[in-house]
Amino acid sequence: MESAAVAEEATTAVVRNQRILQTMSSCVKCEIIDSPDSSEWNGDNFPAILVPGPERVDKINMTTFSTTLNHTSLRDIWYTMIGIPGLEDAHIWISIPICSMYIVAITGNALLLFLTSKERSLHEPMYLFLSMLALADIFLSTVTTPKMLAIFWFQAGGISFASCVSQMFFLHFIFVAESAILLAMAFDRYVAICYPLRYTNILTPSVIIKMGIASMTRSFFICFPLIFLVYRLTYCGRNIIRHSYCEHMGIARLACDSIKVNIYYGVIVALFSTCLDVVLIIVSYILILCAVFRIPSRDARLKALGTCGSHVCVILLFYTPAFFSFFAHRFGGHSIPLHVHILLANLYVVVPPTVNPIIYGVKTKQIQERVMQVFSLGKTFR
Repeated sequence: MESAAVAEEATTAVVRNQRILQTMSSCVKCEIIDSPDSSEWNGDNFPAILVPGPERVDKINMTTFSTTLNHTSLRDIWYTMIGIPGLEDAHIWISIPICSMYIVAITGNALLLFLTSKERSLHEPMYLFLSMLALADIFLSTVTTPKMLAIFWFQAGGISFASCVSQMFFLHFIFVAESAILLAMAFDRYVAICYPLRYTNILTPSVIIKMGIASMTRSFFICFPLIFLVYRLTYCGRNIIRHSYCEHMGIARLACDSIKVNIYYGVIVALFSTCLDVVLIIVSYILILCAVFRIPSRDARLKALGTCGSHVCVILLFYTPAFFSFFAHRFGGHSIPLHVHILLANLYVVVPPTVNPIIYGVKTKQIQERVMQVFSLGKTFR
């Protein structure tokens, strides 16, 4: 009897393994071995896959996992973001500075918007561009940080495919738009220093509004195709996103199909939008520096360099981690630790929004005076 039970158990195991092999062979395009999530696919210990709604499961009955998986409706896909891989035990500690920076970013940028809208003396081109930057910073941090903190605090990493794609679109849309705003601010400084007498004639309110609309329009038409690029892909089971938020390549790498089009489009977008902005910003500041060093007054030179130095610091804080994350995601492979990549990616959505109001606001005399009036008793706006 005992030997018969052992034989029956062995037969059951063989049948189960055959079903697993048949199922995996129906999804040969999944590139499981090359996937960063390949460690999750071991024997019958499959990750939660393509289950409707947030009620995810840790295992699945393989007899129900058939070749129809590739054609599962996208509205039924539910992803799980795990935050920063390898640092799960430190999530609660990492969340403290991120939450603090988010509060400072929202408060600082909201105060900046309030001051520039209420105070007529701040209705100048530089402050209007600064208001655009503050608004973009609020949206950039709000699109990602609340969900990030939910993962760190409550392990609430579940997100539907549609919500993930929405977060991806708004993240890239705001980033490209903010890059254009930084370019506009560099142009503003160039005109102010190189053509001070024509400054108000060149940068009129209508021109500034057109520049803002152009920034939004360019960003929309660049980022909108990303939605179709991820919707066209076939997804067959990998639903673990090793990140704190959804981004284009993070979603695309979960697909079974070839993602060469996604990679090429991402590179083209980076080259002809963000990289082009950086090149034009560098050219602007080279011309600005040439003009500054021709100014005879030492105090005027220092004042101009101080303003430009603040802008350069913000530019470096904005672009450096973003470019590192972009190129590491596409070409870094396994040479860069994943937790380093994810940490830097988290920083570029919270650090610039936190620092921008401090650098541009606190170092600007007019804004300093208005802030003191707000927090002083018995004083109101004139």
